[in-house]
Amino acid sequence: MTEPVLRIEDLRKNFGGLQVTDGVSLEIGAGELHAVIGPNGAGKTTLINQISGTLEPSSGKILLNGADITALPPNKRAALGLARSFQITSILPRFSALENVALAVQARSGSSYKFIGSAASESALNDQAMAALTEVSLDGRAGVLAAHLSHGEKRALELAIALAMQPKLLLLDEPMAGTGPEESERIVGVLQRLKGRFAMLLVEHDMNAVFALADRISVLVYGRVLASGAPDAVRADPAVTTAYLGEELE
Repeated sequence: MTEPVLRIEDLRKNFGGLQVTDGVSLEIGAGELHAVIGPNGAGKTTLINQISGTLEPSSGKILLNGADITALPPNKRAALGLARSFQITSILPRFSALENVALAVQARSGSSYKFIGSAASESALNDQAMAALTEVSLDGRAGVLAAHLSHGEKRALELAIALAMQPKLLLLDEPMAGTGPEESERIVGVLQRLKGRFAMLLVEHDMNAVFALADRISVLVYGRVLASGAPDAVRADPAVTTAYLGEELE
């Protein structure tokens, strides 16, 4: 049996007496896009923070390609192939789109440059950065300062930065947050092109995007997985409709 790219085993996170992640277990196979959905307060952000390493679990295991990464800091997880895009954009506004991605390539490659401005001066970095921008249809905006990009373009830039890390697993934390219909459609198109090439965990409130993209969906309610399976099966589950989808799909 092929080892899943991500395996979470009985993951729990307590804040004092509050159980925010309550025995979550799930797997993501190579090339699979697995969406995690649920109402506000369900524990989705806490879950993705534990996977990325910004929050330490109270118990349980997180394995990336069979390696236990539960206790590793974010930078070491990134070195093993885990890349994350954030719910709130985390780009450098005074640098161009190309420079933002080139810096990610520089960080991954361990370039000898020590100063942030030197990343754009190395053609190999630029070539790889431009390839990532092309993946998300931003190659025509490579020289534009990130501050001058539209909100949707900034979200696409975050994806390019994540791709520049040559990830084995992409954590996508609400990539459609704050985008309009056209920008959301654009990001959905980018993710559809990436499907099958990377394992992806998508946390998203846009149900149209989720059901258009996901191979499997897990529904998180009060920190527990209420249901997990193919999109049609999840949509038809009465417990899911009662707890969440009834309101979201009205």
